[in-house]
Amino acid sequence: MENKNDFYHYERIALAIEYLLKNKHKQPSLEEIAKVVHLSPTYFQKLFKNWAGTSPKKFVEFITLAHAKRILRQEKTSLFDTAYRVGLSSTSRLHDLFIQIESMTPGEYKNEGKNLSIRYDFYPTPFGTALVASTEKGLCHFAFVEEKEKALQELKSNYPKANFIHENTEEHSYALRFFDPNATLDHPLLLHLKGTDFQLKVWEALLKIPLGHLSTYGEIAQQISRPKASRAVGTAIGSNPVAFIIPCHRVIQASGEIGGYKWDCNRKRTIIGWENARLDS
Repeated sequence: MENKNDFYHYERIALAIEYLLKNKHKQPSLEEIAKVVHLSPTYFQKLFKNWAGTSPKKFVEFITLAHAKRILRQEKTSLFDTAYRVGLSSTSRLHDLFIQIESMTPGEYKNEGKNLSIRYDFYPTPFGTALVASTEKGLCHFAFVEEKEKALQELKSNYPKANFIHENTEEHSYALRFFDPNATLDHPLLLHLKGTDFQLKVWEALLKIPLGHLSTYGEIAQQISRPKASRAVGTAIGSNPVAFIIPCHRVIQASGEIGGYKWDCNRKRTIIGWENARLDS
């Protein structure tokens, strides 16, 4: 990340991208787009380049239907590489980083978090504010939020008997490195998740979709040997408790349409474009 302040500009970036998508047939000028987000053309161009790693118009190419279809067609044989690739685009390097999932024990699951201490806090990310939470065993929650209090109550409803502590932790800080293409990722990130066996299989399959690649619900169903369970796969993906870390945003419809994202479809398009732009730069 060029500048830590870039974390705070998601709303303006998202507004600009939404405007570009709605008006791409008109080929809006830089001045026109900058006016929409109430910035000077020079500052907007610099802000967008720092955030996305490319120009506004080039970025839109990464999130069009045609581009999504092209990725699905070209990468069909390598969607499920065993390593989850984290691209360090500024230095043309890649780290192999395995994210390890440890499911909650049957007792923890049944007891609704009793005897669990969950530490949480809110953090800025390139895609808006995120609520991040962890247990002593690993990260258990990562969600993009619009209303902090509402988001916190939803988290607490998932673990009604847990002890919640408002605290920044090293685990949270490490998870946030996933947004920084220059960050050092020197050990696996451990996730401590509450899910059914089926959900865990789906989430593990999502971790095998490399950076800059896309998959479909049907392909995920095939990957977990449940070829007729595309609808159930979609439900499990929608239940993903750790946004971005488990990349459910990389699953789209077989037609190439980008939709169905728990944390807003525009955010999903933006994340896909951001990842492709970073990988392409």
